[in-house]
Formats: sequence, structure tokens, C-alpha cells
Amino acid sequence: MVDVRGPVVVGADGSETGALAVRWAAVEAAARGTDLHIVHATALDAPGGHRADYAARLVLEAGQDILDEAVALATGQVPDLGVTSILSRDSAARALLGEAGANGMIVVGSRGLGGFAALLLGSVGLRVAARTTVPLVVIRGEREPVQTGVVVAAVRDERDLDAARFAARAAGRRKASLRVWSAYTFYQYAGSMVPMLDDVTEIAEEQASATARLVGPLRDEFPDLTMTVDVLRAPSVAGALVDASAHADLLVIGARRSAHTIGAPLGHVAHAVLHHAHCPVAMLPGGEPHRTGGAAPLSHPGS
Repeated sequence: MVDVRGPVVVGADGSETGALAVRWAAVEAAARGTDLHIVHATALDAPGGHRADYAARLVLEAGQDILDEAVALATGQVPDLGVTSILSRDSAARALLGEAGANGMIVVGSRGLGGFAALLLGSVGLRVAARTTVPLVVIRGEREPVQTGVVVAAVRDERDLDAARFAARAAGRRKASLRVWSAYTFYQYAGSMVPMLDDVTEIAEEQASATARLVGPLRDEFPDLTMTVDVLRAPSVAGALVDASAHADLLVIGARRSAHTIGAPLGHVAHAVLHHAHCPVAMLPGGEPHRTGGAAPLSHPGS
């Protein structure tokens, strides 16, 4: 079970999206009653990061300025919030993962500068997303989004109960409703054979049943939460989930990583959502890994 008992850790790099991440993380830390840790990574001690002493000093001074601005932004957003800042010589991914520890939360902007260059559009963000064992929130969407009062939990079956619980708690803190969202797809053609109607019906019934097994205990655990359930067929699970994110304040997905691929990369749906969602995305690690090499009728946010 994923339980955030540690700090909320946010990456700061001086960019606009980094500032949005700091503001979001400050509000989240206050709502959780925990401290906010702001990290700026210089990568000076990372492979290939060595610089002459004078150049390293300039990098560190610039990094400290970025941290000071981020701390001021966080405390301006939430006065009296406990805030610490860390100027790391490590790589961005290692710094964030290290500060979050075993029970924190990591928050990043969707794009960045400096130590967080092209975050989640390049190697740094993908390393964080692929290796994190704690919740990761990627701040996406408009600078001043219109609040919808909805948190969406993208699920497939009982293995996503932790992600659904995370979403339910987030909805409760925001006084929002929870939309439990599940989509299925199937191969339109297998060679020259078109699936029979009975196959389509069976897939739909299987998905509805799996979702119901998850929602039952969720309703028992959160009886006061307004909850809706949507099970739909979609030609593209990734595309449908990105569309659903346009009507949410937060989208929560579970990540099931490949059991065989080196580096534990994300599945294509999670990858697409982290790149294209219209609202902040919380990715919860856990669940059983998806396995490559076999055809399956259902797709999943982490597959």
C-alpha cells in the first residue's frame, strides 16, 4: 500500500513550470500537514558534470538564487508552511528520488531548465517516472486552471486499489467528487478475422466486473465521498484518458512496469498521459508488472 507519510519534495529550476510545481506542492504539503522540501540539482558530481572551480561556484550560486526564489514563492503561497531547501550536486533524478525516500511524494513541472531540462520530455523526467517507488505528480495544464471539482482515478482492476484510494483521499482534501474511470479496447482485426459480437460483449462484461470489484471496497472505505463510475470502450485508452483529463483537477494513474525490459520503462499509456494530459497527473507505483510479448484484450493506464 502506498502511504505518503514523508515530505512533499518538489524540483525547482527557475522555469515557469517549475514555479507552478512549487506552488502546487506547497498547497499539497499544507493539506497533508507535512513539510515541503525544495530541491535544485546542479549535477556537478554526476558523470560528466565536473567543471572548473570557478564555473562550479557560479553554478552553485545561481542554484542558491533559484532555491531562495522558490522558498519565497512557497511561503507566499502558504504562509507558515515548513519549508526546507536542498542544493544538490547530484543529478536531478537521483536528487529527487533520494530526498523523497521511502514514503514521500515527488512533484515536478512538465518542462524545465538547467538540472531539470526537458523534464518528462527527455531522459531526466523519464528516469524519475520509471524508477520512483513513491507517488510522482507531474504538473500539467493551464497556469490558472478552472477548477472542476473532480478527481479522476484511472483503473483496471483490484490491483489499482492503492491508486484509487490515493485519488479518493485527494478528492476528500479538495472537497471534490471522485470519478472512477476504466476503459477497454481490443484488436479490431486478428489477421483477416473480425472478432465476433460475443467476444466484444465478454470483454465489456469482464471489464465492468473487474471495476465493480474495486469500487465496492472503495465505497465502503469512503462512504461520504461522491463517486461516479465510468466503464467505456475506446479505440485508444491513452487518447480517451487524455480527453478525460480536460475535465479534472487531478488525474491519478497506476504504473505497471514491464517485467522484462531493462530500466523498467513506463507503459505507453502512462507515457502518453504524462506528456499530454490537461491537468496535473499523479502516478502511483505498484501493482503487478505488465508483461511484454503477449496479446491482451484490455489496455491499462500503466501498460
